[in-house]
Amino acid sequence: MTVPEVLAELGGVSRRTFYRWRELGNAPTGLKLPNGEIRIWRSELAAWLETLQEAA
Repeated sequence: MTVPEVLAELGGVSRRTFYRWRELGNAPTGLKLPNGEIRIWRSELAAWLETLQEAA
């Protein structure tokens, strides 16, 4: 998934917030492409969201 797709799944979280979460290690793991874009596996996003639900 592209970053805009992930942000839409998260209900409109800002791009800045998402990248801040990545800096802090609090975001789903992603793959950085040679052109600098980030891709997130849908399964990684689902697993990350599940860990957030368990923590809440």
